[in-house]
Amino acid sequence: MNFVYRIVGVLPLISRIVAAIVGGYGLATLASVAALALPIAKPQAVLTGQLASFAVCAGAVIWVYAVRRARTAWLGLVLIAAVLAPLAWVAS
Repeated sequence: MNFVYRIVGVLPLISRIVAAIVGGYGLATLASVAALALPIAKPQAVLTGQLASFAVCAGAVIWVYAVRRARTAWLGLVLIAAVLAPLAWVAS
């Protein structure tokens, strides 16, 4: 029974780790592609997207570990992805 409590206690940490890796990568990808929608030259937009993706990924990882609950971290990542996805769709 003690083993079950230990696993249940570790699940939020595992969820945050997965959210940081998958969510950070996903948001960075969406931000990089969404930068192509900016009204600037394509090479400049690509460079801007690449540079912004590093900041977005770092910000997502910090966000995941800064909030109180893993559920809040996932919700924040999904909401930001929902904002970036249409921009990325229009840009591609």
